[in-house]
Amino acid sequence: MSKGNISVQAENIFPIIKKFLYSDHEIFLRELVSNAVDATTKIKTLAQKGEMKDELGDIKIEVKIDKENKTLHIIDKGIGMTEDEVNKYLNQMAFSSAEEFLSKYKDDATIIGHFGLGFYSAFMVADKVDVITKSYKKDAPANIWSCDGNPEYTIHPHDKTERGTEIILHINDENKEYLEEYRIKELLNKYCKFLPVEIKFGTKTESTWEGEGDDKQEIKTEVDDIINNPHPIWKMKPADLTDEDYKKFYNELHPFSQPPLFWIHLNIDYPFNLTGILYFPKLTNNFEVQKNKIQLYSNQVFITDDVKEIVPEFLMLLHGVIDSPDIPLNVSRSYLQSDSNVKKINTYISKKVSEKLQSLFETDRVSYEDKWKEISTFVKYGMISDEKFNEKAMGFALLKNLDGVHSTLEEYKEKVKATQTDKHNKLIYLYANDPKAQHSYIKAAKDYGYDVLEMDTIIDNHFMQHIEYKGSEVTFVRVDSDTPDNLVQKDETKESVLSQADQDKVKDIFTNNVKNLGLGQIELKPLSPTDHPVTITKPEFMRRMKEMQAMQGMDMGMFPDSHNVVINTNHPLIADKLVKMKSEEKKADFANYLHDLALLNQNMLKGEELSAFIARSLEFVK
Repeated sequence: MSKGNISVQAENIFPIIKKFLYSDHEIFLRELVSNAVDATTKIKTLAQKGEMKDELGDIKIEVKIDKENKTLHIIDKGIGMTEDEVNKYLNQMAFSSAEEFLSKYKDDATIIGHFGLGFYSAFMVADKVDVITKSYKKDAPANIWSCDGNPEYTIHPHDKTERGTEIILHINDENKEYLEEYRIKELLNKYCKFLPVEIKFGTKTESTWEGEGDDKQEIKTEVDDIINNPHPIWKMKPADLTDEDYKKFYNELHPFSQPPLFWIHLNIDYPFNLTGILYFPKLTNNFEVQKNKIQLYSNQVFITDDVKEIVPEFLMLLHGVIDSPDIPLNVSRSYLQSDSNVKKINTYISKKVSEKLQSLFETDRVSYEDKWKEISTFVKYGMISDEKFNEKAMGFALLKNLDGVHSTLEEYKEKVKATQTDKHNKLIYLYANDPKAQHSYIKAAKDYGYDVLEMDTIIDNHFMQHIEYKGSEVTFVRVDSDTPDNLVQKDETKESVLSQADQDKVKDIFTNNVKNLGLGQIELKPLSPTDHPVTITKPEFMRRMKEMQAMQGMDMGMFPDSHNVVINTNHPLIADKLVKMKSEEKKADFANYLHDLALLNQNMLKGEELSAFIARSLEFVK
C-alpha cells in the first residue's frame, strides 16, 4: 500500500471542480465513458501494431448501477494502468495521458480526452471514487486507487485479473438521481449515442421463433443492451451509402419526423478535419422552427447542440450532426472558444450548402421547383444574413407567381419589364400575401396585364426589402396597396364623367360619413366603369413598417391602422346614382354602404360593424 497527495496547485481544487469548472454536473458520465473509450482505442491500436500480443477479446464498455451500495460503475477492457501510471496520470491533475499517447501514435489513433481533468468531474457527484485497474503489461499487478474528494489518496494491490479499468463512483445523497436507470440511460443516449466502442447498459429480451404451424414457439433470450451506434454514417464514405441509409439515420436522430427534403454529407481533412451530415427538414409556412437541431461531436462524443459559432445563422434551421476534433473547446468542453478554425468551418459549411443548392437547381430544376416552397425559407434567410451566400444564391433563388410559374430573379426581371416598368423607370413587382382575401385586387391587376407574385411567408417582408436594397431598380408593391391603374404608375390619365362641382359633392359626402380612417385619406379617381365604385387601399410603406414592427414584437402605436378610400367617379353607382339622390340621409347611408362593401372586400369589417352591415343589407333587399 502507498499513500500520497494529488499534485495540485491549490488545496481547494475539488470545490472548484464541483462548482465552477463544469457548468453541468451530468457531463461526468460523458467524461468517464469517453476515458473508457480512449483506453479501449489505445489497446486496439497496440494490438494492430503488434505491441500487445494477447487476444483483444470482448472490448465492450459496461455501465452499471448498484443501488444497494449506492455506486455507479464504468468498466472497460482497455489498456489499463500500472501503479506508476496511476501515480503519474491520476495524481497529477491536468496531466493527460491522452496527450502523451497521441504524441507517440498520432497517426494511428483517435483519442477523445485532451485536458486530463475529465476524470475529476466524478467528484461532482461522488463522495468517494475507486479506480480498479490492471495494465495490459503481463507482469504488472492490479491496483485500486481511492480518493474521497480531498487531495489525499491511497493505492492498494487488488486481485483483478482481467485487463482494463473499473471506475466506481460512490454517489452522494444530493446526486442520487444518478442511481436511477432511466437517468443514466438518458445521459448515455445524449452524450454517448455514437461513441466508437460498444457500450453495454443492462440487458434486454430478444425473441426468435422456432418450428412451424401449431408447433411454432417463441424463444426469448436475454442479450446485452447496447445503447450506442459505434458506426454512424457520417464517418462513412458517401459512395458506400444509399438514400435509405441517410433517411434511416435521420430517423435515428429525429424519430417520428417527416423525411428530410435532401441532405449534404460533409467531409474535409484540410485545413481542418470535419465530417457530418446536414439535413434540410420540411418546414411549415409559419416559420415555427426549432433551432438547436444540429449536434456537435468531437470524435463521436456529443458536445453541444448550440452551434451558432460554427454554423451560419440561417443554417441553424437545418438538422444533423457535425463532428470535428479541431473545434476548440474550453476545458469543460461546454462551449466553443474563439478561433480561426471556427470561422473557416462556418465559411466552409455555407459554401457546401450553396454548392448543393446550385447543383440541385442545375441538374433537376423541376424537382428543385417542387421543393422550393420548403427550401425558400433557408435560401431567403441566407441571402438576407450572409453576403457570400447571397452572391451565390442570386442564381438559384426563385420567385413564384400566382399561376405557379417559378422564375429566377433575372428571368422574372425580363418577364415583366415591358409591362411593369413605371414612369420613373422602376420595375414594379406586384405581390399578394393572402391570395384568397385579395382575390378581387389580383383579378383587377391581371385585367391590366400585370403579373402577381406569391409572397406569403413571414420572412418575405425582409426578403423583399433585401431585393429592393440589392437591386435599386426594383420595388415590391402589394396588390391591394393602390387602385389597379396606379399599381404601376404611368403618365396616362383618364377623364372623369363628373363635373368638378359634382366631384366636390361626392368627396364631401364620403368625408362626412366615413369613419376610422386613421392616417388615411379619401381620394377621387376616374377609373374604369368596371372597376369597383369604392376601393380600400393600404399604403405600401405604412403597412410594411407596421408589419415589420409586429414581427419584432414592438409597439405598433407609431404606425396606427390606416387605409385610403378611393372613389371611382366613373362608376355608375357614383356618377349616376349617388350624385342624383335628393335626400342627404340616403346619400350618407349609400356612401357608408359602399364603404362597408370595400371594407368587407379587405376583410376589415368585423364584429358589431359587420352585424350592422348585414342588417342594412337585409333592409336594402326588402
